[in-house]
Amino acid sequence: MSNNTIKIGTRGSKLALWQATQVKAAISAAFPDLIVETIIIKTKGDIILDVSLSKIGDKGLFTKEIETALLNGEIDLAVHSLKDLPTELPEGLCIGGMLPRGEVRDVFISKDGRKLDEMTPTDRIATSSLRRKAQLLAYNPNLNIVDIRGNVDTRLNKMNEDHCDALLMAGAGIIRLGYDKYITEFLDPKIVLPAVSQGAVAIEIREDDEHIQRIIDAISDENTWNTTMAERWLLRTLEGGCQVPVACYSEVEKDQLTLTGLVASVDGKQVIRKVVTCPMDQGSEKAIELAESIIAEGGKEILDQIRAV
Repeated sequence: MSNNTIKIGTRGSKLALWQATQVKAAISAAFPDLIVETIIIKTKGDIILDVSLSKIGDKGLFTKEIETALLNGEIDLAVHSLKDLPTELPEGLCIGGMLPRGEVRDVFISKDGRKLDEMTPTDRIATSSLRRKAQLLAYNPNLNIVDIRGNVDTRLNKMNEDHCDALLMAGAGIIRLGYDKYITEFLDPKIVLPAVSQGAVAIEIREDDEHIQRIIDAISDENTWNTTMAERWLLRTLEGGCQVPVACYSEVEKDQLTLTGLVASVDGKQVIRKVVTCPMDQGSEKAIELAESIIAEGGKEILDQIRAV
């Protein structure tokens, strides 16, 4: 990086570019003398679109190529959906900060405006997430879940082309792209608990880059940092990833943090859900304890069975 130029690495989807643009705008507002450029990098997850995510594996699926560019000094920071980042980053990299968190809940989108409770066993509900599939089947084992891949526009087009009758997706992405009109309903976390750190935009940097860290410190949101880091400690303790049925939901009231964690079998027949409330500054510690209690009640066996398939 030159003294006054910063290069942001990002995927090329509309949503990824929206996120990178928000980071760029925040940096430019805080440091108007800096020149901020966006570099688009294709990842494995962007290239392989005909195989379900759970079969590809999730370690660095949407991040590895961007992280390589960051380590090589080709970019100065990387912008990701935080839920795409593995809990263990490559040596030399760290999460430098996060933008304020967006909508956390999943949304249900149907072709004809029917809500989830109005779906019949013949209706096809599409999702690429084992977490969503497991919780939907736990809620109603008669639901017909089908797999789908692609970005938001691709999925909406597939629904309109009769690949499915409804979609389940992260609300943050739909809202950020201005597609609110497609949302049939926001799903209560009691029905579908969100992915760990869903709705958060992460900024990844080199650990030894103090200059970039100072810049990111100026735009990072403390509340988002505290809640999502606690959630990631739960995921790390469970040794989970974004392609296993692990979920976590954070609620903040004053200085109190309530964390709900969940592990489920893919068929939804086994669900372990635990809750803990603690002071905000104890979030990561209590998240680890929450994960350990889930493990003690059979969570490890459930996850081991899924990984063995």
